[in-house]
Amino acid sequence: MIIGITGLYCAGKDTVAENLVKRGFTHFSLSDLIREELGRRGVEITRDNLINVANELREKYGHDVLAVRAVEKMKQKEGDYVISSIRHPAEVNALKKAGHFFLLEARAPIELRLQRIRKRNRENDPKTIEELKASEKRESQDSGPGQQLTNVMKMADVVIMNDSSKEVQSKKVEKLLADLCKRAEKMPKYVRPTWDEYFMGIVDAVARRATCDRGRTAVVIVRDKRILTTGYVGSPIGAPHCDDVGHLMKKVTHDDGSITQHCMRTNHAEMNAVALAARNGVSIDGGTLYCKLAPCYTCAKMVINAGLKRIVCQKRYHADNESMELFKLAGMKVEVLDNTVESYKNQ
Repeated sequence: MIIGITGLYCAGKDTVAENLVKRGFTHFSLSDLIREELGRRGVEITRDNLINVANELREKYGHDVLAVRAVEKMKQKEGDYVISSIRHPAEVNALKKAGHFFLLEARAPIELRLQRIRKRNRENDPKTIEELKASEKRESQDSGPGQQLTNVMKMADVVIMNDSSKEVQSKKVEKLLADLCKRAEKMPKYVRPTWDEYFMGIVDAVARRATCDRGRTAVVIVRDKRILTTGYVGSPIGAPHCDDVGHLMKKVTHDDGSITQHCMRTNHAEMNAVALAARNGVSIDGGTLYCKLAPCYTCAKMVINAGLKRIVCQKRYHADNESMELFKLAGMKVEVLDNTVESYKNQ
């Protein structure tokens, strides 16, 4: 079971989470993912930086990016989770797809919340009810990648009042959890995959046909939920495969003096997919490219000119910065399901 917690400043979200942790749940905050991103960038962790980077990530990778990353982490270990810092409706929708999910709103009167804020005495916290209302209004946008706290709270399955002692709150959470467990038992066990998950599963199947062990990658090109063409890493028709005769390696010396090696025997999956579409007279204009790794620069130029409008990739490619910039210039939407950076072996 996954229980999400939302609510306004000092409404008692952490108190609810702590009570669930005592009952065997693992607490996971979406803000922790933003902190990790700030750490990688060497940026100071402040509330403004957290908000700005979260908005940037949602703009670049999709409004549900934080929840998608959280789901990937949760898949690594089975169990019950409580998720806090949910601030966008897309995050709620992504978590719903992960299994038995309930969104809980922690609520408390504004006067009590202001008392709690004053008690914790953080430097940048609002000091008056007017300042508190203004801060919460800034975090309750109606649309876009920014925080939409009000819209998230409207999606809550349950509201729990957090205006009592810790002992009373503990009993409330215990009763609530018992009720949610009963509701979860009645929910269907099977979670139907999204279209993106469906087509990415096909990418994994196609990749098994790849003939170069340096990178068994593949792509599927789709339009209107219909597969137009597929492609995997492999040699041109009639040419020997790397798996059979070995790699045809070439060393490249870059401007900075670094040296990389590339296998020249095979075509990348994107090339083979576009070539197959051309050979069969299939237009891929306006389609979506599903791929295991983000396209390299050469493939990026090709798929842009082929008319593709959206890229969905499982992971980043270590040399895809130029590709990402090119996609941005071309106005193409790129979504990365897992922000882990991978590379072809020694490439």
